[in-house]
Amino acid sequence: MDNSRGPREDQKTILLATDDPLVLAFMTKSLVQNNYKVLSAHSGEEALMEMKHYKHEINLLLSALDMPGINGLGLAAQVSTKWPDLKVLLMSECRGGTLVLNEGWHFLPKPFVASQLNALILTLVSPAGMVPKYKRPGFPAVPVQ
Repeated sequence: MDNSRGPREDQKTILLATDDPLVLAFMTKSLVQNNYKVLSAHSGEEALMEMKHYKHEINLLLSALDMPGINGLGLAAQVSTKWPDLKVLLMSECRGGTLVLNEGWHFLPKPFVASQLNALILTLVSPAGMVPKYKRPGFPAVPVQ
């Protein structure tokens, strides 16, 4: 993918990193179809190189948590030094244990469906107040007086 050009005016840029080639190909295609500029990387190290050579803002880091070499947490920490307000979305199979994330970092357990991913990304990259609020009847509950 040609990363020398920036996103179109109506696009947000996502840095996508996963060591699974099938997941990388599928997610890249899905994100591009949803009007995102995607920088794809097969590893944390490759993602850092993409970031280094990309001269425009990256709006979201979407990374596998478990990767050989630089894992998703290490990648997020390094990318956040360049863009402190960068939103981070880490994905992984749940294996138990506790995952403590920095502010602005989010976790999406696998497996997930494309609509879950797309909704979460839209929420993360949209300016505050620009994402539609969905309401359910009776929620939140109104206290009875």
